Amino acid sequence: MPHAQALILEVFKQEEALKMGLFDQSQTTPTLRHYSQVGVSFSELRQLSAEMVGILNCLAKDQSSKLDQLKSLQKIGRLLWGHLLGRSIKEKLKNSNPCTLTLSLDEELIYIPWELLFDGEDFFCLKFGLGRLVRSKGDSTLLQYRNLADSLRMLVLANPSNDLKSAYTEGLNIKNQFSHKTRKVQVDFKSTNIDKNYVKKNLCDYDIVHFAGHCEFDRKEDRESGWVLSDGIFKVEDILRMGQSCSLPALVFSNACHSAQVRPALIDLEYQRANYGMASAFLFAGVRHYIGAIRKIEDNPSLVFAREFYAKLISGASVGESLRLSKLKLVKDYGLSGLHWVNYLLYGDPGFTFFKIPQHREARRKAGVFYKKLIIRAGLPIFLICAGILLAFWLPRINPQKLYLFLNSQAQFRKGNNQQAIVLGEQVIKKDQDFLAVYPVIANAYQRLGNKDQALKYYFDYALKSEKLNNKTHLGQAYIKLGWFYQLDGEYARAQELYEKAINLSRQLKDRKNEAVALRKLAVWHIDNKNYAQALDLLTKSASINLENPNNLESAKNLASDYFDIGLVFANKNDFAAAKDFYGKSLKIFQRLKLNNELSDCYFNLGEAYFHEKEYQKALDYYFKGLKLDQGQNNKVNLAGGYNMIGELYLEIDDLAKAEDYFKQAVGLSEEINSRMDLANASYNLGLLYKKQGRKNMAREYWRKAQEIFSTVEPDKYQEIRTQLLELNAT
Repeated sequence: MPHAQALILEVFKQEEALKMGLFDQSQTTPTLRHYSQVGVSFSELRQLSAEMVGILNCLAKDQSSKLDQLKSLQKIGRLLWGHLLGRSIKEKLKNSNPCTLTLSLDEELIYIPWELLFDGEDFFCLKFGLGRLVRSKGDSTLLQYRNLADSLRMLVLANPSNDLKSAYTEGLNIKNQFSHKTRKVQVDFKSTNIDKNYVKKNLCDYDIVHFAGHCEFDRKEDRESGWVLSDGIFKVEDILRMGQSCSLPALVFSNACHSAQVRPALIDLEYQRANYGMASAFLFAGVRHYIGAIRKIEDNPSLVFAREFYAKLISGASVGESLRLSKLKLVKDYGLSGLHWVNYLLYGDPGFTFFKIPQHREARRKAGVFYKKLIIRAGLPIFLICAGILLAFWLPRINPQKLYLFLNSQAQFRKGNNQQAIVLGEQVIKKDQDFLAVYPVIANAYQRLGNKDQALKYYFDYALKSEKLNNKTHLGQAYIKLGWFYQLDGEYARAQELYEKAINLSRQLKDRKNEAVALRKLAVWHIDNKNYAQALDLLTKSASINLENPNNLESAKNLASDYFDIGLVFANKNDFAAAKDFYGKSLKIFQRLKLNNELSDCYFNLGEAYFHEKEYQKALDYYFKGLKLDQGQNNKVNLAGGYNMIGELYLEIDDLAKAEDYFKQAVGLSEEINSRMDLANASYNLGLLYKKQGRKNMAREYWRKAQEIFSTVEPDKYQEIRTQLLELNAT
């Protein structure tokens, strides 16, 4: 796509001088190019560059310190501006409007922080869409540049070493950002346990690759530097070797810090060499554009930058302009003195556009808006007439009383009036036994009330009726409901079998919504079995499906559940900050949709995260919020678990009287509804309490109750209690 103005600054290193010329790229290449020569002190340049690194490494704690740091950066940038550039070039650059600027440099000049030159008003990288092209002695005869199609493929590699929660979050957000752009770009997401073989096998299949993780810089040997993966380092030499056999991506965005040997928030004196080491490897291997991070920045600014960059890129902006606008976004959100904007360099042509937008599109859009308004104004009366005619013919064909009863049953269930939901639902079945949608409503209401036998009966009826009527969509949903029932009861083998049946059936039907639900339930199965990497992989797939229809209420609900379960993964890995972040995302959606049952789960899990962080009052506040919702819905299953969690908190803070009261409520309710797992957990906790009080016989009694249940569902827990009983008997 042509630009109004695009400049090229060519700089050559000579013995004690720089030869340079500034040209307008849009003009026809002249027969003669005019260059000027500027005498420089390279030792002074290195000293100024080192001072720049020192400034960037200052950890400013307050706004005053940040402003001082910015002023120092401007001073060094102004010195470099005056030291490096000739007068005519400075005048032309200073008077230029914002545009793309290609820096064509000798390899010996990469250490200079060109992006931070300061003309008295602007930094180079904020005024220009800046990209570096480096002249090198490398052999370019083997390069295989990638041909780009109208629709591109993108690979997001996030948290390959499984130790950076922020990298996982960043990757997932980028994946989700493109979910509604499927015509322009197809995005694949890979997280955790990413090994070298996976990268080598798959990298060449993609046009754009985004990497969020660690990047190791080897000071002694550049070729040993590279991306840190689950089984080692994907090295510079690996990249170069791949470039000899396939066409690598056109754009690689490596959002990674470059040395684990310095403090993580800082940069090394050799940061330019570290960045260029990876950049040059990719460029020599055939990658046209490489974006690298020169230092680690805070999680939120990093995510904001990446999201803004891809948003601008896909809207039709060039690579360099997308980079510049993303830096300005960081300036707007975090201030110029925050210095988050300094962190990214582009190697490659800044004027290249990945997503070309036809010039006539804007005119078509405006025309489309005009005609849309016209159709709405003229078409509404016609629509109402047609709707009236349709209802006149269609409404007498259905049974309005049956539909009314079903909708009322659903409404009563949502309000927590479970018995009324059951009565109304059973009336629907009396009128029509093939009304499939009512069976799970009745089963769910019975399960809330703790009547497991009746719940299981209606879940089975739902499956059998769906199979008889050959309604495979409902059959898949029935498998999921039954799987969840068995999982809650500790029958993991049966649950897994049913989830896999649901997944296979949904894929046969190309039923994406059902597939996402089944994937999420199987992910929770893996969480229960401590398979956290598998769980994250399944939840990522589920979230990707749900983001295909973000405006659909059911998809929004399922997406919130995905976020909730991702939070559960992090909580199980004791990363409670990340857990709270994802619980918070799900909470906002559940609040918007007014889903009280799911809100209760969010409150309790947020409370549990605060409990583990020893913020007991916050934990209690969230627990009681969840408890109030469960009481309002008479959700006895949730109440049994909730009483137990509150009891655990009081036990932790040695309020034994309240702990005993809540544990006994949990035991009593669990026995009433025959919830074996809740009974086992509450009994075990009562045993701990009685041991603490020195009441050994009572401790022994409740531990044996818990042991009996755990013997069939959790052998490890059974053995733990057995050991505790032996120790109790020995004292």
